[in-house]
Amino acid sequence: MDTINHYLSEVFELPMQEVALCNSFYTEKTLKKGEYLLQVGEVCKSTFFVEEGLLRMYSIDKNGKEHIIQFAPEKWLMSDRSSLYFSEKSNYFIDAVEDSKVLMLTPDFFMNLNEQFPGTIAHNDLLLQKHIRNLQNRVNSLLGDTAQERYLDFIKMYPDLMLRVPQWMVASYLGITPESLSRVRKELAKNNFRPS
Repeated sequence: MDTINHYLSEVFELPMQEVALCNSFYTEKTLKKGEYLLQVGEVCKSTFFVEEGLLRMYSIDKNGKEHIIQFAPEKWLMSDRSSLYFSEKSNYFIDAVEDSKVLMLTPDFFMNLNEQFPGTIAHNDLLLQKHIRNLQNRVNSLLGDTAQERYLDFIKMYPDLMLRVPQWMVASYLGITPESLSRVRKELAKNNFRPS
């Protein structure tokens, strides 16, 4: 639980001793690779904070094709917000790409944080606005960017994931075929591109 305490202390500018007061608002869960936190048709009951490992959120269309919406490595949050906040059945799966340790934050976690530490409200709002901005940028990218531009954005967003996930998952996230991703990578390599 050290990771979340450091995360809260950093993001919300709280002293570490005060952050410990939040420990009662989450529970820890260990997942094996491939194990689910959420499946289609269930109501999401938590926001998931990744202490160790890697999660992904994805949907499956009517033709059985998988579409990865988001990855969540260490120190990232993941949830089906619509299901969590409106008690709707989820349209998504969330599972572990690697063996993972996840903290399950209660739905009122951030509200409790704001009540205990009123100064965190502005930080919480900023986090939400950044999340919305990222979603808008992702939709815009899927609609208008080339496969290469999407791949370069992926590397910026998730700098270490190319070594942790299979190529087909990256392709699914980018909305392209694995063959197209191979072509993009070969073209970039030919031009001496090296991810930083």
